[in-house]
Amino acid sequence: MRKNTHPDYHETVIICNTCKTEYKLGTSVDGVRVELCANCHPFYTGKEMLVDTDNLVDKFNKKLSAVKPVGTLVSKKQKRLEKKKSSTSQALTLKDMLAQIK
Repeated sequence: MRKNTHPDYHETVIICNTCKTEYKLGTSVDGVRVELCANCHPFYTGKEMLVDTDNLVDKFNKKLSAVKPVGTLVSKKQKRLEKKKSSTSQALTLKDMLAQIK
C-alpha cells in the first residue's frame, strides 16, 4: 500500500461571513469561510434577508431608478399617434369607409 497518498486531516474553524459564527470541523483545508450557515440561513430562521457581497443589489437599484417609468413612454407614444391621426384626418381607412356605408 502506498504511503502519503491522503491529505492531512485536521480540525479547523469554519467562519460564517454573515453572522460570524464559528464551527469546528475536521477538514483538509485551512481557513474555510462560508456566506450562510444554519444560524442565518432564511430556510432555518424563517426570516428573509439579502446577502450582497458584491453590491449587486445596490447597482440594480441605481439602474432601476435611472430608468423612466413605462407609463410615461406609453403616453408619449399615444400622443404621437393621436397627433398623426389628426394631421391625416382627410384620408379614411377602409374600416371607416365601410362604417359610413352602413
